[in-house]
Amino acid sequence: MSVSSLTIVMAQVNFLVGDIQGNTKRVIALSQQARDEHDADLIVFPELTLTGYPPEDILLRPALSQLIEQALATIGREVSGIDVVLGYPGQSNVGITNAACVLRDGNIIARYAKQHLPNYSVFDEKRYFVPGTEHGVFDVRGVSVGLSICEDIWFPEVAAQAKAAGAQLLLCLNASPFHTNKTQDRLAVVTARATENNLPILYVQTIGGQDELVFDGGSIVVDGAGELCGQADFFAEALYPVQLDIDSEKVTIPPGPIALPMSEEASIYQALVLGVRDYVRKNGFQGVVIGLSGGMDSALTLAVAVDALGPEQVEAIMLPSRYTSQMSKDDAAQQAKLLACTYHEMPIDTVFQAFVACLADEFKGLASDVTEENIQARCRGVILMAISNKKGKLVLSTGNKSETAVGYMTLYGDMVGGFCVLKDVEKTWVYRLARYRNELSHAIPERVITRPPSAELAPDQKDSDTLPPYDVLDPILSRYIEHDKSIQEIVKEGFDEATVRRVAKLVDRNEYKRRQTAPGVRISQRAFGRDRRYPITSRYGESEAGSTS
Repeated sequence: MSVSSLTIVMAQVNFLVGDIQGNTKRVIALSQQARDEHDADLIVFPELTLTGYPPEDILLRPALSQLIEQALATIGREVSGIDVVLGYPGQSNVGITNAACVLRDGNIIARYAKQHLPNYSVFDEKRYFVPGTEHGVFDVRGVSVGLSICEDIWFPEVAAQAKAAGAQLLLCLNASPFHTNKTQDRLAVVTARATENNLPILYVQTIGGQDELVFDGGSIVVDGAGELCGQADFFAEALYPVQLDIDSEKVTIPPGPIALPMSEEASIYQALVLGVRDYVRKNGFQGVVIGLSGGMDSALTLAVAVDALGPEQVEAIMLPSRYTSQMSKDDAAQQAKLLACTYHEMPIDTVFQAFVACLADEFKGLASDVTEENIQARCRGVILMAISNKKGKLVLSTGNKSETAVGYMTLYGDMVGGFCVLKDVEKTWVYRLARYRNELSHAIPERVITRPPSAELAPDQKDSDTLPPYDVLDPILSRYIEHDKSIQEIVKEGFDEATVRRVAKLVDRNEYKRRQTAPGVRISQRAFGRDRRYPITSRYGESEAGSTS
């Protein structure tokens, strides 16, 4: 039976990876809510709804297929009066598929298997899935609706296949990880597919943090001309209803609410907040503890943590040594007061002296050097981890991407912790984000932002004693790490050759440290960990440095 209108709800939901039972309950409750509150004909959930995304090697567990079948049967029994489109790992004769199905009053009336399996950057889908080949067009009250899943929308043939099969509307189920400017990329590709086929598209995006990845929401509605007709909020769950007008077999979409665009600073900051909140809460920690130094990195980490969890869930510890300035102590105390979190000062000199005394015979006749500096950092690490163990709080480490890249960090010292908030944030961006956060409310003392950065592990120490200035270092790192440019290519762009060679050598020789860093929020297109996988033992850097091309 044909209709004059159709209501579809896009379910932008924060699912928990591996929680098949909990995710199923949420699907049932939200489907019933969409039916009762929005009079919806159909609700669309994101990619791999039932497992969450990415499930990784959970997909290889033998019991998973039975759990999925039970979940689908439960949804079928509990939900009626509304069609439910959701993603799940499906079983085929040749393997597991990244699938979607349409549930209608207890029956699966259509299935679709993702055709394009990404296997680059953070994606490993060819490890788990086999691709589909068939369209997923089905009928909803006389309207032909096609299905696609995430990567499919980046290839013209999938939308064209659905159009050729009679689709008047395309639904795209997504779990598209955030990185800077990803929103514009998604809108551009959805617009292209819509205009190529004169086909309206509802692009349903997931939301939430999963280990290093953050999913930012912002689900998209475009009409057949590629015009943006609606967009759900970013970094928030939403049931977003879309009213479709059906006239002479043509589907039109009246304008709906469109989320306000976010600045680059705002989107990165909100990604950090969401990533921290979900990592802490989904893993059951009782809050977080942070070593607050009075410096820039720990200051921004503290602000993110308080915004993510609330001040009552955050404990800041100042761990001064004999080299810690009064300015640092004052600034740390002021920030903790501004953010209303728990704050303690615990001097480490007695602990440090005990370590030195313990090692006196071993170090006899050897001059003091960076070893003693690192012992100070490791004293702090031991104290923070002890608090974590005793109170069930997660230690947030405070290193940034620039330091992580060149190894300007102490193993088992300032690297300790279960989650590194700024792991993918370059130092120059740390400053930009601090300025942005202070525009919202005063959270970071101005002097913390303006003073020269220092580890304060030796008299009058500054980062610039060891590293190039960050406004020189970060552009080199970006080219070498994120864009894989050679030393010669970077030098041709106007950078000092000796500096570039030195930076590249530091990056190459410190892979062993990066392997031991905590996970952290991914905000770039080339983060350490999932994205960039280099061998620890390698001579390649030396080969490239010596090339004459």
